[in-house]
Amino acid sequence: METIFITGASRGIGLALTQAFLSRGDKVIATYRGQPSPALEDLSNSANLYLHPLEVTDEKAVQSFAASIADHIDVLINNAGVIGPEDQSMTQVTEKDWLETFAVNTIAPLSISRAFLPHLKRSERPRIVTISSMMGSLSDEGTGMYAYRSSKAAVNKVMQVLSLELREDGITVCPIHPGWVQTDMGGANAEITPQASVAGIIALVDKLTLDMSGQFYTWEGKEHPW
Repeated sequence: METIFITGASRGIGLALTQAFLSRGDKVIATYRGQPSPALEDLSNSANLYLHPLEVTDEKAVQSFAASIADHIDVLINNAGVIGPEDQSMTQVTEKDWLETFAVNTIAPLSISRAFLPHLKRSERPRIVTISSMMGSLSDEGTGMYAYRSSKAAVNKVMQVLSLELREDGITVCPIHPGWVQTDMGGANAEITPQASVAGIIALVDKLTLDMSGQFYTWEGKEHPW
């Protein structure tokens, strides 16, 4: 049994991760924004699940929640994220929408990670995983979606730097591209189900070592170009 911390667990990949880790007997600390979804609430009878509301962009709330947790954490998964405004074209994306997207997708993963460093340092094999996107890769030549693309490119760099700074502490840090997933964000026409994505993510999380830290991986466990 490991202790897994997951942000954004109400739906999509976060919900599927919570379900999968619980089903194999792990302990899960899962957070959600506002109210938990019915599907997440249905899991609340599990003795291995601890649910807590958390706005990941509220640094004081993050620090307060971290102070309330006594357990060590083996795996921290920064899953909470937003697609950003509907129109992210060059001519229409606004500064306000852009900054809000960065707050959730880029800044919050670092805030969460540093708040829970004491818990990770008590683990025998601590890992930080951030759900990113191939759309943040500089090798991707897609257009539009300025706020989302740039927020994911930025969080990739944040995690790369964090991996270097935490290496001496034995903490593995990796961003992961989850695939194009059939969620509210990915849409019904996406290529893979949340369950397929999560199976790959968990298989990768299980095999992550410090030698793999600082790399960008796909849900299939392959290295992805930065």
